[in-house]
Formats: sequence, C-alpha cells, structure tokens
Amino acid sequence: HVQLVESGGGSVQAGGSLSLSCVASGYTFSTTSCMGWFRQTPGKGREGVAAIYTGLGSKYYADSVKGRFAISRVNANNTMSLQLNNLRPEDTAMYYCAARRGSCSGDRWATPRNFAHWGQGTQVTVS
Repeated sequence: HVQLVESGGGSVQAGGSLSLSCVASGYTFSTTSCMGWFRQTPGKGREGVAAIYTGLGSKYYADSVKGRFAISRVNANNTMSLQLNNLRPEDTAMYYCAARRGSCSGDRWATPRNFAHWGQGTQVTVS
C-alpha cells in the first residue's frame, strides 16, 4: 500500500519561507520515478508546481515559481522536499505530493491525471 504524507505547511507573511516534506511508505523513489508537487485553491484544478525525475535528477518548475522554489529528494530516507522562498499571497494553496512511475518529460510532470499516488495535502497560507 503506497502512502505519501506531506508536512511543513503553515502561515507566513509575504517574502517569507517554508519547507515542505513528503515521506513515502510502500513506495521507493526508484530511478524511474517522477515525483511532483501540485497545489490547489478552492474552485480551481490542481496546478503543477515542481517535479523531479529521480533517474537523472532533472527538475521541472512552473514559470510562476522559478527562482523561488526548489525541489529535492533524499532517496535513502524516501523523502522529497520543496523549499518555498520569497512567498507571495498568490502562493496560498493546499500543496500535494504526488508520484508516478516513469518520466517527467513534456507536460507529464504538470498533469495531475498522470500521477497514480497522492498525499493528503498540507496548507500554505501567505498574507
């Protein structure tokens, strides 16, 4: 049984930082996995924020977060992280960790239906 658990959300002022973590159980951050972070606000669909392909370490970011967010993973601990810097009110959302077998290439990393496994989410609020 695959389980992804996010942590690290909270409330910060604009310009502040947060660090989100995703710990996987029943799932191995193998060399052929795409691990991603999505976010969602009420009434809107999930938006791809960042992703990492564990095979090559390739990283993908939405234009809105480039230069501010950084994704990383620690295979030994089966943990993936998202560092959120210079936060803006428009970053306010529920953030979800997701995983899929295979690549992140093209628009796969940003398309929610491509991901089979999801966490429950952690709320980020920026004021």
